[in-house]
Amino acid sequence: MATGGIGPGGIRRLYGPEAEADPSGLYEKLRAEHGAVAPVLLHGDLPAWMVLGHSANLTAMRNPSRFSRDSRRWSAFQRNEVAMDSPLMPILAWQPLCLFADGAEHRRLRGAVTDGLDRFDRRGMRRYVTRFADQLVDGFTGRGAADLVKEFAEHLPMLVMTQLIGMPEEYGPNLVKAARDMMLGTETAIASNEYVAATLRQLVDRKRLEPGNDLASWLIQHEAALTDDELMEHLRLVLLAANETTVNLIADTLRMVLTDSRFRANLSGGHMTLPDALDQVLWDSPPLSMIPGRWATIDTDLGGRQIKAGDMLLLGLAAGNVDPEVRPDLNTPLYGNRSHLAFSGGPHECPGQDVGRAIAETGIDVLLTRLPDLRLAVREEELNWSGAWLARHLTGLPVRFAPGRPKGLSAADPAAPVPGGITVPPVAAEPARPARPAWQADQPKQRRRWWRVLTALLRRG
Repeated sequence: MATGGIGPGGIRRLYGPEAEADPSGLYEKLRAEHGAVAPVLLHGDLPAWMVLGHSANLTAMRNPSRFSRDSRRWSAFQRNEVAMDSPLMPILAWQPLCLFADGAEHRRLRGAVTDGLDRFDRRGMRRYVTRFADQLVDGFTGRGAADLVKEFAEHLPMLVMTQLIGMPEEYGPNLVKAARDMMLGTETAIASNEYVAATLRQLVDRKRLEPGNDLASWLIQHEAALTDDELMEHLRLVLLAANETTVNLIADTLRMVLTDSRFRANLSGGHMTLPDALDQVLWDSPPLSMIPGRWATIDTDLGGRQIKAGDMLLLGLAAGNVDPEVRPDLNTPLYGNRSHLAFSGGPHECPGQDVGRAIAETGIDVLLTRLPDLRLAVREEELNWSGAWLARHLTGLPVRFAPGRPKGLSAADPAAPVPGGITVPPVAAEPARPARPAWQADQPKQRRRWWRVLTALLRRG
């Protein structure tokens, strides 16, 4: 089993080829050696604490008075130990956004984001996702073969999100590349971060002059009176977080449908809906393996470890989800159980999780309905992942299927994009109804679609 390299003092590194080759193996070795909280080293051999236990993670997430989100508290920053060109800087350097705030300031900034996200018409957004998903499937359906990561999962979330925030469609491809580069922590991560920031500043300038029905315009108009820097940073946060997590959620769900016999057998009973399937994936393969970080405000104890004020904690989402204290048997299904850590918890729980789930759920539904005879084109053992300290990415998912005709959409389709990047139009001629979580809409129809798809998959064994 590959594990992380050993650094000074015998402390394991969370970066490098060995750690990236088998992050799950590394987490379990850390758990065996140290318990719920383990000392680790980040890029540049900077010390931190990796939180491995489910309960310990929730304690750190839910107690901002002990574990702050303000990265300026990090002793390594205060001692000038983090190089300006460190790949940690785009992720950990303090920025004027809710992610790095606590208390009243956090409520002000997060309130603007959640109010904006809540304004999206969920049913209209699903029709919007359907349009882009159909376009992507149209691009390869005639070939009878595709790579569902490179040709579907990596494109759908950004296509949708650029429209939702008010950005022209053509910006999507370059933003996808820049976002992935930043999350991988490469040598060009800082340049990619600057590209994203510059693009979003141009968007804010344009939306001040030409507001529309989109998140950028709603943030500008919000009573929280966000500054230009706050506007840019929150748009960046929503765009990148939604893209990264949703790409991984789509890819891992499709992989499990195509390769995991346990997963497929449980679906075959007809009692699991697509939202149930997503919950199982969020337990087994959370889109982000960990979240940096929390910073101790005082000397304190967590998981039996003595944490000093200014120490950094890394929230181990993947490790916490397989904690033997909450999952003694990893083969027991957890359909409908949403106590996983995939979206964090406490005051900083992901505000856009409904949007991400809606994109993944609708996109997968469209794909499997259009191509019900999907089958993996390689052996499962041939699938590869690229490692990063924050997430693990499936690099490809080659499939085959019976060639079909592109579906296409006319310019008059109600979900067609509006010039100028304006987002989802309201659904006309329908009475108003109380808002429901995105994953609860249209359940009977989804169950029928999934039953047809799963029947086809199961017949192939």
